[in-house]
Amino acid sequence: MSTRSSEGQIYEGTGAELAEQLDTSNRIMLLPDSPMVQREPAQTEHIRIMWGQRLIDDLVSGRYRALVCAVNSRDNSRGIINMLAQSLPTSQWNEEMMTDFARRAARPHAVTVVKYDMDRVMVLGLLRPSEDEHLTLTHLTSGFSMISAMLSARPDRLPVASVSFLGARANKLTDGQGREPSFESVLRVMYDAGYRGDVYPSLAMWASSPAGVFPRYPFPESFKQMREGGY
Repeated sequence: MSTRSSEGQIYEGTGAELAEQLDTSNRIMLLPDSPMVQREPAQTEHIRIMWGQRLIDDLVSGRYRALVCAVNSRDNSRGIINMLAQSLPTSQWNEEMMTDFARRAARPHAVTVVKYDMDRVMVLGLLRPSEDEHLTLTHLTSGFSMISAMLSARPDRLPVASVSFLGARANKLTDGQGREPSFESVLRVMYDAGYRGDVYPSLAMWASSPAGVFPRYPFPESFKQMREGGY
């Protein structure tokens, strides 16, 4: 792996040589999704994928006004919503209050979007039907349709970030048949429902080495053509 480029150098001093010696066993390779010579704005709206960034740090530092994540009516002590509530100095929520609020809002056969106002960040919590053990892609479709409508009329809730919903335990996401769906499937559901915010991949995806990834969704048309056997 080279850290040098004919157009410039990434690191100062000996940084380039040191970077080449780093352990890259758990790595992904960020690929350009448009021609490098293209200067004009893209004609297609995208979801930005925040590879390598820490969501909790970006939320606490004020980079986002809203967060989309999953909540449940039993225990949210290990979720990012609880971590955020503990980290924001002006939040008046705790885990017991958030879980009780979700329990009272849950519906037996329908997804609910529960709003938690933490002053600096509005959390839009996707709550699965009370009779279902896990979240499904169908739930995600319904939830993000509501979330997109909530965001479209409220510019004060932008910019917005979302978790990927993958790799969770208490709020496990399945494809409806017990398997965890692909990241691409989740992105497609979000995009088709009208969501255009940022998405943070799960930490487990860094163990997919070696894998090339794109910084935005939809993925480039050339990638689709390659999968279909074209060039």
